[in-house]
Amino acid sequence: MITVLGVALFGALGAVCRSVVDGVIAARTKVGFPWATFAINVSGSLLLGVLTAMTLEGDIAHTWLTLLGVGFCGGYTTFSTASFETVRLMQRRRFGLAVMYACGSVGVTIAVAALGFVLV
Repeated sequence: MITVLGVALFGALGAVCRSVVDGVIAARTKVGFPWATFAINVSGSLLLGVLTAMTLEGDIAHTWLTLLGVGFCGGYTTFSTASFETVRLMQRRRFGLAVMYACGSVGVTIAVAALGFVLV
């Protein structure tokens, strides 16, 4: 039960961080490309790769992977928002940008998760 509460707490912290990062990036970029969501998902994927490698190496306990990976990263990253923003680009008839964003998001997040894993 304590792990479930920890995941809830870390998930809330991740969601708050996502909101702050989104606001900072959105205030500094033009509307048109969802840079904030892209940056959030990339940084969260990198963190999850690092955490996973640290767990497998024995540097951190599996409980921390659950709290930080499932909790924080789960609250911080946002696949559903990325999907919605892809649809929104398509509604604006920005089909090429929508495809680039969807494929680029998936490709880059996988690459940085692997990079985080390899760095550890």
